[in-house]
Amino acid sequence: MAARKKAAPKTPAWTRAEGKNPEGGLNAKGRASYNRQTGGNLKPPVKKAQAKRSPRAAARRESFCARSEGQMKKFPKAAKDPNSRLRKARRAWEC
Repeated sequence: MAARKKAAPKTPAWTRAEGKNPEGGLNAKGRASYNRQTGGNLKPPVKKAQAKRSPRAAARRESFCARSEGQMKKFPKAAKDPNSRLRKARRAWEC
């Protein structure tokens, strides 16, 4: 019986298109893949409606928006480009 070749290991979903959201960032599959591989705890972006229901989510959203606002000042080129990763992230968080 001939030995079978081992299939090349697949790269994690968070590095491939299937783990990414077209609007920017990672989708649920990408976040799960990242968390499995790194032991991280990535969570989805918090929308305004979700923030109204949970004070913890509201604090997380407020913190992200404040940090990313600083990035907008630090990187004006990215701030002007509507398709930059920074602007896509702020859009996902409704900042």
